[in-house]
Amino acid sequence: MFGVRSILWAATAFVAMPVAASDKDGFLEEFAGLDRDRWFVSDGWVNGPHQNCLWSAEAVEIRDGVLRLLVEKATDDGPEDYLCAEIQSEDRFGFGVFEARVQVPFATGTNSNFFTFIGAPQNQPHDEIDFEFIARTEPVLQTNTYVDGQGGNEALIPMPDDGEWRDLAFVWEPDRVRWYVDGALIRTLEGDKVPSGAQKMYLSIWTTDVLIDWMGRFEWTGPLALQVDRVAYTPLGAGCLFDTSILCSDAFGADAPGLDD
Repeated sequence: MFGVRSILWAATAFVAMPVAASDKDGFLEEFAGLDRDRWFVSDGWVNGPHQNCLWSAEAVEIRDGVLRLLVEKATDDGPEDYLCAEIQSEDRFGFGVFEARVQVPFATGTNSNFFTFIGAPQNQPHDEIDFEFIARTEPVLQTNTYVDGQGGNEALIPMPDDGEWRDLAFVWEPDRVRWYVDGALIRTLEGDKVPSGAQKMYLSIWTTDVLIDWMGRFEWTGPLALQVDRVAYTPLGAGCLFDTSILCSDAFGADAPGLDD
């Protein structure tokens, strides 16, 4: 994410977050409901002046087994004109395979994302691994990492704005991150650009009228929804834990060496 994520989010700094230890052994979340032992809903603050929407629990909903993270107009005289949505894991995860099945609403000035992060809110150095979907001039996927607060590792890949569901995965190993979309390897990053600290998992959608050179300027045309069908984590060496995992795919077999190291 943009470097301003290193800003201390005071609203989360004082929240006691119980640890769901079993998740570290791997989990599949299919959103029959929102498990509050697993997920914390960001509510009542913004991450910085770059964001023109307020994180709100009202913008998070489950419908027919799908998580919907919304951008909506605020209905009161709050600090921002719009509401936006984020969930974050209560637990922190180390090296492994992180997966999500999402449907992205591309729109200028919005960022729909699936990423891992640790930083100032947890009194830790800023480490991060990103999938970010933006549309300043056209729909693109940006992948990126931060290591001890240092980013600048962005890569942009054009994406179709076809409303289709996408299977996202990144494989995070010591000294290597590999990103996949719909089972295809799209990027590999190695060496000192790969973070090492255990991180929390996030899904969110937010808007801006400040970061226009990166995301474009947000213009309201109606509600937006980042939809999430499932999210999963598999630690290194655990193998295929559920049928829809990329680790169960024959196409992934050629890339699998290293997972059992």
